[in-house]
Amino acid sequence: MLKHMFVTGTDTAVGKTVVARALLQHLAASHFTTVGYKPIAERNLMTAEGLRNHDALVLQTSSSLERPYSDVNPLLLTEAAAGCFTGAAVDYEAMSRGLRHLSALADTVVVDGNCGWRAIMNDYRPYSEWVIRERLPVVLVIGIKLGCISHAKLTAEAILNDGLPLLGWIANRINPGLAHYAEVLGVLNHIMPAPKLGDLPYLPRAEQRDLAKFIDFSPLNIVAQHTA
Repeated sequence: MLKHMFVTGTDTAVGKTVVARALLQHLAASHFTTVGYKPIAERNLMTAEGLRNHDALVLQTSSSLERPYSDVNPLLLTEAAAGCFTGAAVDYEAMSRGLRHLSALADTVVVDGNCGWRAIMNDYRPYSEWVIRERLPVVLVIGIKLGCISHAKLTAEAILNDGLPLLGWIANRINPGLAHYAEVLGVLNHIMPAPKLGDLPYLPRAEQRDLAKFIDFSPLNIVAQHTA
């Protein structure tokens, strides 16, 4: 059983959270108990319940296991701190405690990262250091756009060079007007060092849809093992 998977992307705004929703829904349809996890979030909005992050709310509603918001997103950066790289300490231990807590409750925890693989935290350290420390298997989201082939190859190489398993990659059609979409997928199928696990079409309001059917875990055989 795959206890964790970390969702990273070739860049920011490539649809990591939408893909995380699809993963959660697909695993739940295969009778896994699932929960999404956003260890640290920025771009938060004040609501009647307090600060909330949009991506974390999507993960919360996409999980088969109902958990309070504080479980799904333990650390929220204020707008004043987000992206300012002040050198302030990041509570990585709180991120790890949250992961262990959810891991004890669910079959699989889908962890939604921030930006790309080498995203820099406020303390100037890459987010990937925490992922490496936790030994999380990685799913790479490739937003299909100009330049994505180079970004995908470089990101995959970095993940593997960091000693982590790259479970596979998922194409997300973020630009419906992009020409030669099939050709881009053909190149990625040929050069990527891990299998394709899904192909999400361009969908308005994708974060409100059932996306399970766009994921294919057959190359990993984990769903078959779980339902056997």
